[in-house]
Amino acid sequence: MIPQYASALLISDLHLTPSMPLTAQRFFDFCEKDAPKVDAVFILGDLFEYWVGDDAALHSPFQQEVQRALATLSTKVKTYYLHGNRDFLIGTHFLSRTGMTLMPDPSKITLAGSDYVLCHGDSLCTADIGYQVFRSWVRKPWIQKLFLRMPLQWRRSIANHLRSNSGVKYQRSIKSTPQGAHAKTDVTVAACAAVLREQAGDQLIHGHTHLPAHHQERLQDQEWQRWVLSDWDLDHPEAVRPRASALMIDQNGVRYTDLIKA
Repeated sequence: MIPQYASALLISDLHLTPSMPLTAQRFFDFCEKDAPKVDAVFILGDLFEYWVGDDAALHSPFQQEVQRALATLSTKVKTYYLHGNRDFLIGTHFLSRTGMTLMPDPSKITLAGSDYVLCHGDSLCTADIGYQVFRSWVRKPWIQKLFLRMPLQWRRSIANHLRSNSGVKYQRSIKSTPQGAHAKTDVTVAACAAVLREQAGDQLIHGHTHLPAHHQERLQDQEWQRWVLSDWDLDHPEAVRPRASALMIDQNGVRYTDLIKA
């Protein structure tokens, strides 16, 4: 059954971690003050910088604090979660403790009378063939079971290594071919068209790329609108301007809400 609500806030790519306290505090404020004003909240992945298993939260005061904030929010408003590329190992234990409802990627919902297709966005970056191969492997249930059986410290070391390696490769590609690197890591029109055909929709919302914008797109005789959610970062103003926003959808339409000024 397709979820239907009169109003909703959609967020993604917060990459919560103890090393980004200002971003984390804005999320806690969002849960307490902003989110309860709508009928539903949709978190489209990468809530955490990385997730190596639900058991890790037992040893992390920070993750437990996030868990409590979500649990409180879920008592006030229906809260949905969709896996990202950094936290696709979030499992049933964490979801049950937070009260969130897990959605498949992609999912179709109805907000204020209009249909939207939601996804995290990494599956749409089909120009990055290497990443898509990696993604197909780490999403296999038997691979995940093997990983989750490893000692917690091993899992954290692997996650940190993958994050570091990914960052180095991206910076190298940016320096050598900046336009090509951005194109490779962005979604493709063909992938967007395909998922919308599959879901019988013409309005797409996703995160992952950290390139918030509203697009009017077309491929042959297929037309659609696409909204990209912002990532959140209030802790590194020296690198880029602070950013944190949500997509609000209600009877007044679709619009970005600046959560820095809120």
